[in-house]
Amino acid sequence: MTHPHPKKTATSLRQMITMSLIAASFATPASAHILGGPMGGFGSGFEHPLLGADHFLAMLAVGLWGAQMGGRSVWTLPATFPLIMCVGGVIGMLFNIPDAVISGGISLSLIALGGAIAARWKAPEYASLTIIALFALFHGYPHGKMAPNATDPAAYTVGFVVATGMIHILGIAIGYGLGRLYNGLVVRALGGMIVLAGVYYLVTGQM
Repeated sequence: MTHPHPKKTATSLRQMITMSLIAASFATPASAHILGGPMGGFGSGFEHPLLGADHFLAMLAVGLWGAQMGGRSVWTLPATFPLIMCVGGVIGMLFNIPDAVISGGISLSLIALGGAIAARWKAPEYASLTIIALFALFHGYPHGKMAPNATDPAAYTVGFVVATGMIHILGIAIGYGLGRLYNGLVVRALGGMIVLAGVYYLVTGQM
């Protein structure tokens, strides 16, 4: 088996860490769920997952975990998350849930998904889909609250779902691209970083 050159691997690691830090820097201290300026349609929905590090990392983790487990999980996890997230959005339109509950659920999603990646947990399909569906509800809820404020709620929702799918695909690509480096330790390290982000959000309440 041909092993990757250490210098190339180190460069890849630095690039991944830099990307993660850049993504995290977009989260404002007040809330990553609230974007500045007027909300439009597709564009506003599309940029929201990209500008909120909590959402971005969770969606990236879904793709990473699916690629890590392989098999049907490569597509069942990324397909389930946006579908159930839409259900969470409907819940957000119809009900009021305390912000602390939603923020805590989102933080726990990073800890749970990142932990599964770090532990290289090959969960049974029913377990992985249940976990994905549960946390998708928490991630969908804030966007259900925000969508009615958009100038075009339907286009906003479509934009958000499209961006979510793209982040899932990015996670899958990273998972496959780095999955064999050092017997998967690089991807597991990324999972650990996601856990740390979740702990930070949980402790500080900043999203």
